[in-house]
Amino acid sequence: MKQQGKKSAKPNIIISKGGASEVIVPHQDGKKSNISNPVKLKDAHAVGKRIKYYRERQGLEQKDVAGKLGITSNAISNWENGRTRPDFSVVPKLCEALGITLYELYGIDNKQDTYTDKEKSMIERYRGLSHLHQLAMDNLLTSLEAAETVGSFPEIIKLILCDKGLAAGFDGGAEFEDNGTPIYLYPNTNTAIRQADLVFPVNGDSMEPKYHDGDLVLVEKYPGCPELQYGEVGAFMVGNSTYIKIYEEEGLVSFNENYDTMTFTEYDNVTLIGRVLGILDPASVASKKDAERYKAMHEGDEE
Repeated sequence: MKQQGKKSAKPNIIISKGGASEVIVPHQDGKKSNISNPVKLKDAHAVGKRIKYYRERQGLEQKDVAGKLGITSNAISNWENGRTRPDFSVVPKLCEALGITLYELYGIDNKQDTYTDKEKSMIERYRGLSHLHQLAMDNLLTSLEAAETVGSFPEIIKLILCDKGLAAGFDGGAEFEDNGTPIYLYPNTNTAIRQADLVFPVNGDSMEPKYHDGDLVLVEKYPGCPELQYGEVGAFMVGNSTYIKIYEEEGLVSFNENYDTMTFTEYDNVTLIGRVLGILDPASVASKKDAERYKAMHEGDEE
């Protein structure tokens, strides 16, 4: 007896029209049916409910979403009723129109982008603020973030690097003006940094072997520091020039014996800028990154 062979099941056919995907499966009698298998139908209903939920949350009508996607309102209705599902080609635009992510549309947990109920509430409240109040909130958050980093942020002190030394055209009786560029230092590397006010570059070899050409020295301004005593090193302004010299009774002396003592009369204009505290180690200069963070944190305070 010849055994009758079983008919092979016809594969599902996916028809895509107007941005909608419809699953057609064969009936047991071979006729086509518009009823999908239970799993597909359940998925379609779940996606449709989410589309409706997020659409209404945005205050949009079906025609509004349809207009954004370039499809008919009937297509949106079919999605929301679970009769069809959006084609993947329109999903990105759909998510954009609804203000959601792909994860939210399909109900997938995204562990990298999950929010607690409290966080979601905060977002909703933020969106309800006026633009002016949103800016105020942004500034508050920036300040709080800066405060959070203070504990791990190295202490920095800003001094003035007197690269030019003085203002042009000093007359008798004029005072030294500490114009220059800011320099940012780590005070924990040198206790003298906390005491200093200015940083001066050393030019020339007159103070060798203790101070070399190109060295940076820390200076405590006068008045403010104790009056200089004989034998101490100070920063001086003579006429329109600045010098780092040893203060002695006979005048200003260099460590380098090849240089003569600078002597003055009562008519010469000599001004003490301050006491030299020592050489600034290059390692005490803050990194560019730390200096930028310091400036960002203290920008308003220094104006």
